[in-house]
Amino acid sequence: MSTSLTVRIVTAALVVAWAAPTQAQIYAWRDPKGNLVLSDRKPAHASTTYAVGQSAIRTTRPAEDGSLGSYAELIEQNAQKFGVNADLVRAVIQVESAYNPRARSPKGAMGLMQLMPATAAELGVRDAYDPAQNIRGGVEYLRALLDRYGDDETLALAAYNAGPLAVERYGNAVPPYRETRQYVDRIQTLTGPAVPRGARVIYKTMILVDGEFHPKYSNAKPGSGAFEIVVMGR
Repeated sequence: MSTSLTVRIVTAALVVAWAAPTQAQIYAWRDPKGNLVLSDRKPAHASTTYAVGQSAIRTTRPAEDGSLGSYAELIEQNAQKFGVNADLVRAVIQVESAYNPRARSPKGAMGLMQLMPATAAELGVRDAYDPAQNIRGGVEYLRALLDRYGDDETLALAAYNAGPLAVERYGNAVPPYRETRQYVDRIQTLTGPAVPRGARVIYKTMILVDGEFHPKYSNAKPGSGAFEIVVMGR
């Protein structure tokens, strides 16, 4: 057997859970080659199990069509320019168009961030199918909605989908439209719930050391993988 240890992670699916704390089981065993295998599915043979908390666990998800890399720089540049969370922009693009720059909805919304013709015109977007113009306009519009609702991401997303008038018609609340509520839920599943402005955030990850999981805390956001957000207050 080689002295080096190879670790294979086997998961049934990526799951984002923002619910009451629960316990999940992670099963560990060695395959015929001596590799350590971790899985959330119970194997037929005996294995070691570890209880892993799932409170506020968040996993990053790549764009479904693999196109994120083509627009990563545009997203980061515009997110920084307008002061919008880049993760939020990525999630909106994923849900709106699945990163298809030629997408067009039955209602006429266009491009990556699905800008309506009137909105695109107001934002100075001449070609809504041009990724640079579309992302710039979409992020600027998100910033305007966040300003309008005091940085409340939930209301800003509802307005992005249903329009500001619909949000205000229901007393500055998410309209009771199935499409809008599902839209907000899908995006917040990808990004996690919004962190209150001014709150201190600590990121908790689980690392495997000698076959056992141990928590690791940092004020730096992990670049990838699952993590838990611990809000420390203002």
